[in-house]
Amino acid sequence: MRLLRKSNQQIITLDLNSMLGHGGEAKVFAVPPDETLVAKVYHKPQETYARKLSTMLANPPENPMAAHGHISIAWPVDLLIATEKSDALGKDFVPGVVGFVMPRVQGMRSLLDFYNPKTRRQKCPFFNYLYLIRTARNIAAAMGALHARGYCVGDVNESNILVSDTALVTLVDTDSFQVRDLHTGQIYRCGVGKPEFTPPELQGKNFGQIDRAPEHDLFGLAVLIFQLLMEGTHPFSGIYQGTGDPPAYAARIASGHFTYSVGRRVPYLPTPIAPSWEILHPTLRQLLVQCFEDGHNNPHLRPSAQTWQAALKEAENALVTCSVNNQHRYSNHLKSCPWCDRAVKLGGRDPFPSWQAVEKRQHLQPLPPKRTPVYKQYRSPSTAFYYPTAVARQTPLLLSLPRNHRKLSRKKFNLLMVGIFGVGVLGLLELMMILNDVELPLDGSFNFSSTPSTLERPSLASKGGEGFVAYYNQGNAYYKVGDYDSAIENYNQAIKINPKDALAFLNRGNALYEAAQHSGDPDRLYREAIRDFNRSLQLKPTQGDAFLSRGVVRYEVAQYSKSPDRDYQQAINDFNQALRLSPQVAKAYVKRGIVHYKLAQYKGDLNQGYKAAIKDFNKALSLNPQEAEAYLKRGIVRYELAQYIGRPDREAVEDLQTAAKLFLKQGNIEEYQLALGNICVALDKNCDSFLRNPEKFILSVPKPLPGEVKQAN
Repeated sequence: MRLLRKSNQQIITLDLNSMLGHGGEAKVFAVPPDETLVAKVYHKPQETYARKLSTMLANPPENPMAAHGHISIAWPVDLLIATEKSDALGKDFVPGVVGFVMPRVQGMRSLLDFYNPKTRRQKCPFFNYLYLIRTARNIAAAMGALHARGYCVGDVNESNILVSDTALVTLVDTDSFQVRDLHTGQIYRCGVGKPEFTPPELQGKNFGQIDRAPEHDLFGLAVLIFQLLMEGTHPFSGIYQGTGDPPAYAARIASGHFTYSVGRRVPYLPTPIAPSWEILHPTLRQLLVQCFEDGHNNPHLRPSAQTWQAALKEAENALVTCSVNNQHRYSNHLKSCPWCDRAVKLGGRDPFPSWQAVEKRQHLQPLPPKRTPVYKQYRSPSTAFYYPTAVARQTPLLLSLPRNHRKLSRKKFNLLMVGIFGVGVLGLLELMMILNDVELPLDGSFNFSSTPSTLERPSLASKGGEGFVAYYNQGNAYYKVGDYDSAIENYNQAIKINPKDALAFLNRGNALYEAAQHSGDPDRLYREAIRDFNRSLQLKPTQGDAFLSRGVVRYEVAQYSKSPDRDYQQAINDFNQALRLSPQVAKAYVKRGIVHYKLAQYKGDLNQGYKAAIKDFNKALSLNPQEAEAYLKRGIVRYELAQYIGRPDREAVEDLQTAAKLFLKQGNIEEYQLALGNICVALDKNCDSFLRNPEKFILSVPKPLPGEVKQAN
């Protein structure tokens, strides 16, 4: 394909070997021999494209990064004209403008890679909070340059912004921007937009019929800044406190339900995975409230791009460096480093890893294997079988007595802090949080049947059976490596082929549960998971794993529900059904005992509720004397019950000692460290001496482990 550059009449030749990519509207080619340019050629060129591009060429925006030799806006630099027919241009080809030449952007990544903590840690681990603030400044500068020339981005979102490792930004896909011809007044509109970046006054509107204004872009800019500085959290994400299904982002934005609103009450709570609102510099918080709250009814009140630039510069100048990890930068209005606290909360996964951690490749460590069972498929040449296998997830359970019943002292907390270094990094996680009310995750790392008595052949669809097997196995493979979104996509395809396979619904529900743990809208995913478990049980009412998984999710929902007693009870009912089908599974009793424990805390009925929990833990231990978690949980409940009634309980310490010894024997270091932390609390004033040599204390338990025979000397 031979095309003519309009400005200098140069002929350039483009072919498939030089194609860099293609989309729904155009293909992009390298421009030999100039490696600094690319050509974008439309599939179906139109006269309006030519007029719009000519207007853009006649009035280019300023480049705010020109002094740094960087292009902030990938603006067209020339028109491409076809003078001869070409198969690449289609049968309806008409000679004229078919595309344009623009700067080639290399060595940059999508903005999403930087505000998503996982990808940032993997691809650019030293991109710290200073760089995130500077990225936000540079985005605001580029958008301000566009607005100064009368342009609007229109479709503001993360996909049309590229970022370098040094926080320089480039806006791309510029031919989709809204363009106004200064001479004729004609407006070439931007006909697309993503709801989560669209201001309330434009939600539900036909963008092709609307003239955008700078204040519309400014809403999307504020969303991007919020996501950059809040670890990818959307400003309108949160746990829904109303009735019915949680509204989509479009409805939340239209209603002005900014989760962190100051002047109005909204039916959302911040998600547990989100950073604290307080980490943001006060001026930034003020501007965000001004945009999302004051600007809801009066869009002209939204801060301009220049206002954001000034505020972000102020926030950058206020950054201080953490004394523990010099990659941690935080605002000087905070009393301590929030990233150290967040690393603890995330189980040691530091959002901004240190140089030493990166050298040891600790930043690349995957998330721990998860709680829910995945069904592994074993195939012979003629048959396909499903075998339930466990995917372990060891999630800590912390001592969390209701605040009105706590008798733990500040002095005890100080003792714990003094002894942190005696327990190591994993112990630090538990000891730092030991006195806080936290979620009590369920780590259902077990098969519902300890050993399957029979292998069950799945009922494959009559058509496309192999396709079902392939999607199902691929879903399992993605699940096992922690890529839950891809797992869900594959289970979706498997279910389309065979909508009557109970295990496919069960596994998709499990994947949805895990995805919810890292979602900005976990409630929606929890509800979808419950629907999948319901469908699985409709197809196979005797599937105990579905009752178990549904019970676990209902337990999680109860943590933020308006009716936690109802949801806790539903979880208990599910565990009851699971135990009715498989009454010999010790772990199921442990899970039910944990829910009894939390329900008792909610109701304030510690005496009867805690006793019900202990009864379940006792039953679990009668079925499996090596069940370390049952000892751990029983020790915790016994200790708290003793605190409640005001007397010491030696049995609680013995349970925790036995749990620690079992975990140590099993090589489960994380749970072992957790048991040590709980022992420290139970020992009270002896905590300090215990932390100096915990193994000696643990291994000195006089009685042998359950099932062991004491050796004679």
